[in-house]
Amino acid sequence: MTAFISTKLIQPTSQAPQMVPRISKIKERMKTCRVVSTTHPMTKSNRFRLSYTTKVAEQNAGLVGEEDVQEDFKTLSQLKTKLFQELEVQGINRGIFGVPSSKKSDIEALVKLLESQNPTPDPTMILEKVSGCWKLVYSTITILGSKRTKLGLRDFITLGEFFQTIDVEKSKAINVIKFNARGLKLLNGKLTIEASFKITSKSRVDISYDNSTITPDQLMNVFQKNYNLLLAIFNPEGWLEITYVDDTMRIGRDDKGNIIILERSEEDSLDINL
Repeated sequence: MTAFISTKLIQPTSQAPQMVPRISKIKERMKTCRVVSTTHPMTKSNRFRLSYTTKVAEQNAGLVGEEDVQEDFKTLSQLKTKLFQELEVQGINRGIFGVPSSKKSDIEALVKLLESQNPTPDPTMILEKVSGCWKLVYSTITILGSKRTKLGLRDFITLGEFFQTIDVEKSKAINVIKFNARGLKLLNGKLTIEASFKITSKSRVDISYDNSTITPDQLMNVFQKNYNLLLAIFNPEGWLEITYVDDTMRIGRDDKGNIIILERSEEDSLDINL
């Protein structure tokens, strides 16, 4: 339920562990996510108009000016397709390392337009809409400057996919952030954060941090010095407003003003040795 019910830039409570407990010799059935092909069958008869300003070069003059642009969308499907096109631009990388202000404005304009046409205005009253596995495609939460350097995310470590599984029966959310450490013979690992949520309105949930683990141990050794920093970035604690949800997309805004966009994924069971 939380659009990346994961992802608030706040520190965990004082009970959050300084070190991740080691888990060994345990086989557990884990679920990984496979992205669902995003076809957008939903249609609406009314048009949606997006207006924005873009910079253009004046012909034969080499000057840069501004031009007002308007686009009409006949269906929600067209609007969602346009948003995904904006998010697929090279360098966006889910927004985690920052986005140029003009591009960020274009994305947020599309998000607001989608939110205004939300087909599920009371998402916490229809929990099956948010249940299951989701993949992060964009967030305004960022890792910049010294934080990126301390976490080794410039050259040594690469961020992989971000997944979230919502268990509505247990009121739990499990967020998985995958990493690849190039300096450790292409070691793959992940940070797993478990959180609980409580419905507080027809569209909002409160989120509480439960626990976290990093596997394998070699990756924990890499992050141990700056583990609190890593957890502060991805800890979901706080509240989250679900502002848009349909069969394939979910958008949320957290108590820090961040926007989180996810697309639905399928689940495949996989045996993983921890």
